[in-house]
Amino acid sequence: MATIREARAAGRERAARGGVSARDADLLLADALGREPVWLLAHDTDQIDDKAARAFEGSLDRRIAGEPVQYIRGRCEFYGREFLVDSRVLIPRPETELLVERLVRIAPRGARVVDVGAGSGCIAITLAAERPDLRVMSVDLSLGALAVAHANATRLGVRVSFAGSDLLSACRGPFDIVVSNPPYVAEGERDRMQREVVAWEPHLALFAGDKGMSVIVRLLAEASHLVAPRGVVALEIGYDQAWLLAELASATDWRLEIHPDLAGIPRVALLQRE
Repeated sequence: MATIREARAAGRERAARGGVSARDADLLLADALGREPVWLLAHDTDQIDDKAARAFEGSLDRRIAGEPVQYIRGRCEFYGREFLVDSRVLIPRPETELLVERLVRIAPRGARVVDVGAGSGCIAITLAAERPDLRVMSVDLSLGALAVAHANATRLGVRVSFAGSDLLSACRGPFDIVVSNPPYVAEGERDRMQREVVAWEPHLALFAGDKGMSVIVRLLAEASHLVAPRGVVALEIGYDQAWLLAELASATDWRLEIHPDLAGIPRVALLQRE
């Protein structure tokens, strides 16, 4: 029976050979023991039992095979909260926190909000948790994603209504805010993306035509009939899509604001009816 120090060292070495970070190996070892990673350092001379050792080895096998660590662990942190995730939903990204942060600041009190593309529910649930005055609903075409989102709302004790809908087709406005992290990856980018993203995350939530704009174009067309006067459509966009969105906005009656992420990349688009 190995000590935690020995199991950790062996796991890190095996992870390095498989192209996996030491941090991921530590997370999986801690999960196998039912502990937090920091606990490992304070108990490195404790012995690891056979059941935990087998669980760690199995998890590490999955990670080395390319499965995202968030799916293996079944959870992911977003905006300071832990969300359940699995292969039915996109893994929440830190960039999306910028979209939520912006809306937390600018949403009018009591605003009616619809989140298009619920996924794990991270956007809708965080908005409702940070701003309990908002009336938040979330829609998704995937029933599997809606099941995950509903489980997260229940687990976190946050009130959000969920419904199945292809974009806004099943929704009745008006809405003060339409928010979405839509599919925005161009099909041509598929071969240049990380292997684990393409192999494991739902393509329905990733890809959107030749320029990655097909869903955004549809969403804006539908939102134009459902957003209230002075209402806002808030979107996460791809690194090269600001100019495409500017062209689209200039041909319609949307006023566009673009906000960069921490790396200076255009990431959040706010569109308001003129």
